[in-house]
Amino acid sequence: MTTQRTIGVGLVSVGWMGKVHSRAYSSLPIVFPELGILPRLVIAADPVQERVDYAVQTLGYEEGTTDYHKVLNHPEVDVVSICAPNFLHAEIAEAAARAGKAFWVEKPAGRSATETQRMSDLATSVGVVSAVGFNYRSAPAIEYARELIANGELGRITNVRGSFFADYSAEPNGALSWRFIRDLAGSGVLGDLMGHLVDLAHYLVGPIQEVASLTHTVHTQRPKLPMGAGTHFAVIENGEMADVENEDIAALLVRFGRDNAIGTLEASRVSVGPRAQYSIEVYGTQGSLTWDFERMNELHLALNNAGERCGYTRIMAGPGFGEFSAFQPGAGTSMGYDDLKVIEAKKFLLAYLGYESQHASINDALAANRVLDAAEVAAQTNSWRKVETTSGTSAAKTPEP
Repeated sequence: MTTQRTIGVGLVSVGWMGKVHSRAYSSLPIVFPELGILPRLVIAADPVQERVDYAVQTLGYEEGTTDYHKVLNHPEVDVVSICAPNFLHAEIAEAAARAGKAFWVEKPAGRSATETQRMSDLATSVGVVSAVGFNYRSAPAIEYARELIANGELGRITNVRGSFFADYSAEPNGALSWRFIRDLAGSGVLGDLMGHLVDLAHYLVGPIQEVASLTHTVHTQRPKLPMGAGTHFAVIENGEMADVENEDIAALLVRFGRDNAIGTLEASRVSVGPRAQYSIEVYGTQGSLTWDFERMNELHLALNNAGERCGYTRIMAGPGFGEFSAFQPGAGTSMGYDDLKVIEAKKFLLAYLGYESQHASINDALAANRVLDAAEVAAQTNSWRKVETTSGTSAAKTPEP
């Protein structure tokens, strides 16, 4: 691209993720100047006036409001970031689509496959570009792993093992935020961490076709927290208790379409020890690889062609790995979480401008949510469930037999 294009940005919800999106837009012309894309922070909305003021005074938005409809109806807004809680995703995304605005919504998009299907159908019917915050797929080591798998370096894929373990809800007196209430969040760790893991498996290996599962709620009650008064990290001693309505732990057995490979996927929000231990392992007849977000700039790779020396080699992400060279000059100087969001912003805005970007769209969210919905039914019925096929995703292509 040789000419500069200004794109008007609107933001809904100025919490932690809203700040991350805003920093990503602001960083885009610095990190990727060759694109000629200049995001313009036009207007931000949040129900809390203090956050509105922060968006204008600190983040750099030209205007602020407590009514998100003013963001969607603003004539100079081209794209909208939706960083509100889960129960508002569909409402706001559908309103954005009807207003003709491309939208970037945080996962899990809808609270169910049905809700996500409605979002997908509307976005398709009105022709707006969508993006979903599956940021882990943008890690340079993951992009490199995807290339290795696609090129057949691991041979025929045999099995996948993934685990997304975190401790953000390990404290029994952690507040009962909206994340623990079914009407507000949908499922628990399934929609939160498992959704990321399923997308990662789809992106690396290909679609999951069948699933069986177990789920468990460890802390069945938590102290109440008024909406907007804090986060799920808040700890409340001697508070009024109320029921947790969704699961803390989930374990899935899955079967992929690719090579008839099988897999185990686990997620927990109550693990004591792991902080953000988000890992995936892919095994094939000629090699295997492993990746862990806590060491996101590393990939461990084993290939049979190493002969007697076959075993894992630690490879540091560097130039040639995804978008690494846009951030750092050489291997060993690490990237971080926020950098992945800059890459997401790049992919989203390129897609908005009509370029191919392999970004995660609402269809990728639908594919993940169909797996999660099937997993919930499988857990309730103690059975295997087929997963409905989703078209229009950026999942890895299943090789021809």
